[in-house]
Amino acid sequence: MTTARKPRVLVTAALTYANGSPHLGHLIEAIQTDVYARARKQAGDDVIFMWAADTHGTPIEVRARREGITPEALIERAHADHLEVYRGFQLGFDIYYTTHSPENKAHCDAIFKALEERGDIVTREVEHFYSDEDGMFLADRFIKGTCPNCKSPDQYGDNCEKCGATYSPTELIDPYSALSGAKPELRPSTHLFVSLGKHEGFLRQWLRPPAEGGKSQLQPTVRNYVMGWIDRGLRDWDISREKPYFGWEIPGYPDKFFYVWFDAPIGYIAATERFCKDTGRDFDAYWRNPDGDTEIVHVIGKDIVYFHTLFWPTMLYAAGYTTPSRVQVHGWLLVNGDKMSKSRGTFILGRTYLEHLPPDYLRYYFAAKLGAGQDDIDLSMEDFRNRVNADLVKKAANLASRCIKFIVGRLGGRVGAP
Repeated sequence: MTTARKPRVLVTAALTYANGSPHLGHLIEAIQTDVYARARKQAGDDVIFMWAADTHGTPIEVRARREGITPEALIERAHADHLEVYRGFQLGFDIYYTTHSPENKAHCDAIFKALEERGDIVTREVEHFYSDEDGMFLADRFIKGTCPNCKSPDQYGDNCEKCGATYSPTELIDPYSALSGAKPELRPSTHLFVSLGKHEGFLRQWLRPPAEGGKSQLQPTVRNYVMGWIDRGLRDWDISREKPYFGWEIPGYPDKFFYVWFDAPIGYIAATERFCKDTGRDFDAYWRNPDGDTEIVHVIGKDIVYFHTLFWPTMLYAAGYTTPSRVQVHGWLLVNGDKMSKSRGTFILGRTYLEHLPPDYLRYYFAAKLGAGQDDIDLSMEDFRNRVNADLVKKAANLASRCIKFIVGRLGGRVGAP
């Protein structure tokens, strides 16, 4: 009689950016991912919970300059802080790695070269915003303006946090420098693009549920949302950025750097390889096994759906890597009905929470509030207090009281050795 092999599963939470300490919004996703990974492990599956810090991009470069330290020192400090906070919340990840690693660099180059060999990389001259006042080309996160899709103000230069649309910085309405507030001017620059439209057939097939011959499990609302983007036509994706930029230089293109959303998700692959090296596992069975039975499950927020359901699977498919099996999307965290705000005192760091309350309270509260959809989660302080007192404190105390009475009444007040 042969024993069936346990399902091989990779579970990931979205990478935490290394320019700050994790806040409670990060903890929603971290706790949801942790609960899922633990449940699969308890069911007997062979599960690895992969995670990493997202350590590249212009914000890292600029903040390091402002503090008078190297970007490497900044991200090392952030990585240590992330680990301390996440361990404080008793998260059971198997590895928390970094995108600034030799594994990440190697896989970035390999995927780019595979795309280039397929003819999926095109170069063309574009106009890019330059700020005389700041003395630099402005990367996406240093340009703000009105979203060209939904007209929401104060949105970044690469995607809208309100509607999820992606666009070119030059499409922003009334753009301005997020560093100085100055109005930038357009200057020519050569950029590299991935031809997403060439892979429309693959994406449509991948987005189908397994029951219809597809390879991905997405919530129906998410699938419909992504299919709507495809139906409107896939545009080429700009994957290069100008100096100053902390990240990986694109091979064969001096002074051009990979856009952070090209190299960041590759951190999932890099973390897996590092873990496999440390534990003697077969890395290829996970990420170089597109026709195998490995499950890859990503847990993400609804603001980064575009990157994980269009760009990411295209990169993996074109380079012969395993594509995701499931992308689970959750909503944002609200505090008392509004987005977290420093001015209102509702922007709460994970470290601050741990200084005052046990992690179990928040773990339970978020786990109880999270569902299968993308509805926002409202952290109502009154509801938080009432639920913790009713569900944890009173019920736990009542259980202990009942057990003590049973031990005294039936066992003479003694409990034998197990």
